[in-house]
Amino acid sequence: MPGSKIIPQVAYFSMEIALENNIKTYSGGLGVLAGDILRSAADQKFSMVGVTLLSDEGYCEQRFNQAGEQEESPSFGYDFSHLEKLPVTADIIIGSDQVRVGVWRYLIRGEGGGEVPVYLLDTKFPENPEIYRGLTGRLYGGDEEYRLLQAIVLGRGGWQILKVLGYQIDKIHINEGHAAFAALAHFLNSRAGSESERLADTKQTCVFTTHTPLRTARNIFSASLVLKYQSDFPVNLPGLLDAGRVDMIRLALYFSNYANAVSKKHQQLTSLIFPSYHIRAVTNGVHSLTWASPEFKSLYDKFIPGWRHENHLLRGASSIPLAEIRGAHQAAKRSLIDLIKDKAGLDFSEDILTIGFARRFAIYKRPGLLLQDLDRLLSVQERAGKIQIIYSGKAHPADQKGKEIISAVNQIKQKYRDKIKLAFIENYDLDLAKIIIAGVDLWLNTPLPPNEASGTSGMKAAHNGVPQLSTLDGWWLEGCVQEKTGWAIAEPAAGDSIPSIGKNHNNKNQRDREDSFRLYDILEKEILPLYYNDPEAWLEMMRSTISINAAYFNTDRVLREYRQQAYS
Repeated sequence: MPGSKIIPQVAYFSMEIALENNIKTYSGGLGVLAGDILRSAADQKFSMVGVTLLSDEGYCEQRFNQAGEQEESPSFGYDFSHLEKLPVTADIIIGSDQVRVGVWRYLIRGEGGGEVPVYLLDTKFPENPEIYRGLTGRLYGGDEEYRLLQAIVLGRGGWQILKVLGYQIDKIHINEGHAAFAALAHFLNSRAGSESERLADTKQTCVFTTHTPLRTARNIFSASLVLKYQSDFPVNLPGLLDAGRVDMIRLALYFSNYANAVSKKHQQLTSLIFPSYHIRAVTNGVHSLTWASPEFKSLYDKFIPGWRHENHLLRGASSIPLAEIRGAHQAAKRSLIDLIKDKAGLDFSEDILTIGFARRFAIYKRPGLLLQDLDRLLSVQERAGKIQIIYSGKAHPADQKGKEIISAVNQIKQKYRDKIKLAFIENYDLDLAKIIIAGVDLWLNTPLPPNEASGTSGMKAAHNGVPQLSTLDGWWLEGCVQEKTGWAIAEPAAGDSIPSIGKNHNNKNQRDREDSFRLYDILEKEILPLYYNDPEAWLEMMRSTISINAAYFNTDRVLREYRQQAYS
């Protein structure tokens, strides 16, 4: 409250933060990771606050029409019951207008009693011009100008709100480029003397994490548009602009002394894109207590005392009896089967290998790779053993290619319904994710390298003993221990005999063909025989997946790395 002196070490700014299923402040992995890091901060009783937008219209609700096409609507059922509206506001200048920003507070309560407040910014005030009232409604809605205005509210509005609340910030953690205006606010308000001293003060304060190597995912605005709404933007700072444009990732790098990518492979790629900056690597993780299913949490409580406070103790999973692993997994699988029956009207079997693919439907993630050659997939099933497939995930409302993939998967599901069991659960969210990820037998991830910065869904699967089959991209280059934690769809080797798709193919189509060929080969020759013919060896792989990957790829470790490297 105003006048109180709360001194956190870190203010964590993120356009999206996943808090609860019905608080629609997230769209995907970026927001889920942000929420997981803040949950670990509460577990560690680390002094940290989160800042995001209210996003009370959410990202989008997904429904499939009769043709299997995605249709979207604004999110509904936003739950305000766990939010407290605070009696404070801050005013910021956007263009020639004074814009009022209010705030709601959500408390993350950690294991052991720690608390981390998250502040959700709100511009729905009648005195605000209409153009600004909706900025904290739809997450990632609108056009380029809308996204710029959202970034201004997040960065400058969030910085001002923390000041009004009485916080004195030691570190500003900018989670992706959307939040870079928080660094700008610090620079413009620094009490250091000269411009160079204010810049040094800002760099000392700011920490930046980037999450994507894709240029299409970066927010890059013309300097003229930025100056239209932020006349105090310091365009004359040497090296700040990129060919007359404001690249929000470059802006965050410019104002930060510490910057990191989210896997070792991503660090290498980001360093090539931004060679003037020193980029470190802090590979992502997930919040163990959130993503381990109830069955596996009970198992860990029984056999690994202390794992809730020190997730690295999950290495001790190697001592859990295989029968206990099987019992916990089959219980989680039954919950998934019940979900599929309820949501899709399909009867899945507890005894058939079940493959899961659930994430944002984007072309570089190649959701349809498993279905690339249906004749080959059906022959694999006939020769090596039956499979069941579950899909879930949304395409961005403006991503037409992503929507086309969803439509194609739904058409295949319908056409081949008598030959292979395939379910597509609409409106993927946190609650669905917890059941799907824990209940499948094999997690599938097929990004086209080098486009996946990290990926975290396979880490969540690992917390439930579920091995992954993935292309070698993002975190999987670090997490794949062949036949211990899963399998790699590797780069083509010299001399490989792979069917060609003809002279008129492009490189992406050829790579898709090569990767799908290897995927089917691994399924037929390694995965299905192991699952059906050597169940004890399969259970041993589940156990080693926990002890190797869950023990390391968690946000308990991620936050400790930030505390040691970035915040100290």
